Amino acid sequence: MDFDVLILGCDANAYYMARCCHEAYHKKPHLIGTKRLSFVKYSNIFTIEYKDIWDEKIFVKTLNEYANNSNNKVLVISTNETYSEFLANNINILDKKLIFPKQSAKVIKTLTNKELFYKTYEDSCLKFPKTIYYKIGSKELLPNIDYPIVIKPANVVSYNHISFAGKEKIYQVKSKEQAEEIVNLLFTSGYDDTIIMQEFIPGDDSYLYDAVCYVDTKGKVKVLSFAEIGIQERDKYMIGNAAALINGVNFHDGPVEQMKKDIICFMEQLGMNGFYEFDLKYDYRSKQFKVLEINARQGRCSYYLTPLGANLVEVEVDDLIKNEDLPYKELNDKVLLSFVPKSIIKKYCLNDEFKKCALKMWKHRVSPMEYKGDTSIKRFLMIKKRLLHYKKEYEGSTWEE
Repeated sequence: MDFDVLILGCDANAYYMARCCHEAYHKKPHLIGTKRLSFVKYSNIFTIEYKDIWDEKIFVKTLNEYANNSNNKVLVISTNETYSEFLANNINILDKKLIFPKQSAKVIKTLTNKELFYKTYEDSCLKFPKTIYYKIGSKELLPNIDYPIVIKPANVVSYNHISFAGKEKIYQVKSKEQAEEIVNLLFTSGYDDTIIMQEFIPGDDSYLYDAVCYVDTKGKVKVLSFAEIGIQERDKYMIGNAAALINGVNFHDGPVEQMKKDIICFMEQLGMNGFYEFDLKYDYRSKQFKVLEINARQGRCSYYLTPLGANLVEVEVDDLIKNEDLPYKELNDKVLLSFVPKSIIKKYCLNDEFKKCALKMWKHRVSPMEYKGDTSIKRFLMIKKRLLHYKKEYEGSTWEE
C-alpha cells in the first residue's frame, strides 16, 4: 500500500520522526513548519516548506491543499500540542486522505490545559504533586504555599503563542517575592490565563522518568516504554525535557510495574488513539510516581522506542494505514539516549549509578539528531557545533536540583 508521510513542525521531535520514516521505508517525508529551526537545517532526508500553520484557518487550508496534491493516503504526524488540537478540532473538515490518530478535541483540552488536566483526573488512578491554581490578572493575593515551588502556565497552547524577554518553559521559585515577580512578568507580557503553582518534589534529575505508550484504534495500549532520566536540558526554553535517559533501569526502586498498570488502565479508559508521553517524578517520601503532565503525542526524547523495536512511524502506519492488529510490546531492554556529549553527563549527572551505567553504554548510545543516513556535511558540522554549545548552556544554568 502506498502512502505519504506529512510531519507538522520543524523541531527535534519533527526531525527524529522524519528519521524514523526514512529508516523504516527509505522514503522522504514532507515537513511543514512555521519557521526554520536549527534541528532541521541542512538535512537531506525530507522535503520542507514553511507556512503560518499556527493560524488554525491556514492550518486547515494548507493540509487540505497538500492532500489534494497527493494521490495517496497521507499519514499526518503532529509534534506539538497546538497541531494536535487543530487536528482534533477540524477532523470533520480535513480531507479524508489525511490519516491521523482520532482524538477527541474535548479530551485533548484536558491534557493540554494543565488546570483542566489536574482537576479532571484528580480522582483517577494517577497521582499528582500538590497543586494550586492562580488566575493571572486577578487582584487576589498569592496563596500561602511552602516553597520551593514550580510555576508553569496552565494554558500551554496560549503560552506558546506569545514571546517575551525572560520567558521560560517552567519557573523554579524559591520565595513568595520571586513568585510575585514572575506573576507580574507574565501579566505584562500578555499571558492572562491561569498558572499552576506546584510543589517541587525533591530529588535530582534522576528522579524524573519518561513513559511512552501507543493506543491503537481499538483503544488498547500496544506499546509501552519506561525510562529513567539522568539529566534534563538546562536551556530556559527546554527545562523539563530529557537530555539523557536510559530505558529499562530504575535506580530508585520505585513501583514501576504498578505505574505501568496505572498507565494502561488510565489510557484505555480515556478512549483515545495515538502516542502519549507521561512525564513523571518519583517521590521517595510517599514511594509513588507523580505525574507532571501527559503529552498527546510522542515526546521530544521518544526516539529511543525505535532502537527497541517500535519505530514510531511504523507503529502508526501499521495501525492507521494498514489497519493491522498490533501485538502488545512492552519495551524493557536497556537503551541509552543522549542529546548531550559524554562530558556533560560526567560533570552534571548527580546519580552515580545512572552515570556509571550511561558511560558503560556510551559506545552504543542513541543520539536522535545524529543519523548516518543523513549524509549532509553541513548538518554534520552543525550538530558537532551544537554539542560543543551544551557546555555553555550548562555552565550558565541557574536551575537547581
